[in-house]
Amino acid sequence: MQTVICRKASESDVDALYILIEDYAQKGIMLPRSRQALSRFIDTFVVAELNGQIVGCGSLFQLGSDLVEIRSLGITEGHKGMGIGSKLMSKLVEEAKAQQLFKVMALTYEVEFFKKNGFHVVEKEIFPEKVWTDCVHCPKQDRCDEIAVLKILN
Repeated sequence: MQTVICRKASESDVDALYILIEDYAQKGIMLPRSRQALSRFIDTFVVAELNGQIVGCGSLFQLGSDLVEIRSLGITEGHKGMGIGSKLMSKLVEEAKAQQLFKVMALTYEVEFFKKNGFHVVEKEIFPEKVWTDCVHCPKQDRCDEIAVLKILN
């Protein structure tokens, strides 16, 4: 049985993160991130590693005093459906709790995955912090088809 390890990302993970995120960005599923941006915000990322290979990632981005967003959550092709996403989610939630951020949100196309991990669907409009931070720069701003989800931690 192969064991997936979820850990904080390091500078040596930037290229693997870039490739993974770019694959999603090319499909219009995730916003692209430059290598420079990944390097600058590497401390916000966690990675899933299998046999020394990065097979998944996700990051936390603080939007408010108690609100954090899960971003760039993805799994490499061939590794989906193995529970890696849920392991990453657990690690990200653990990180949010450690930072005393008790409201975790995301914009997603994978609503069922988030529901399975304790989130519920909410209106995007309850997150003005997100709208003014990122949505103003998004090419889909006026026709956003992502679903907002929220989890309150205790």
